[in-house]
Amino acid sequence: QVQLVESGGGLVQPGGSLRLSCGVSGSVFSIYSMAWWRQAPGKQRELVAEVLNRGDTNYANSVKGRFTVSRNTVNNTLILQMNSLKPEDTAVYYCRLVAGGTGIPSWGQGTQVTVSS
Repeated sequence: QVQLVESGGGLVQPGGSLRLSCGVSGSVFSIYSMAWWRQAPGKQRELVAEVLNRGDTNYANSVKGRFTVSRNTVNNTLILQMNSLKPEDTAVYYCRLVAGGTGIPSWGQGTQVTVSS
């Protein structure tokens, strides 16, 4: 069973930066994608950024140019570097892994990011 653990969330002022990490444990034969999602209070969970198995990346329009996603393929750690943070980036950020072959997703427990002065 795959387990994902996020870290790096916290409180930051507008314009600041945070770096989120997602560690993977358990047996993973292959990975189709890893991604960061977020959910703000009263809103649906939305995709923030993802890395596909060939290294392609996709970003939500709202974070393009400010966030950078990367994956360490040796230990399957997923990183989200968030710069120029805005109050509207406030949300719980979740890591998701989609297994290759089965397409079964696994989710982390989430980490809170709060952007406020």
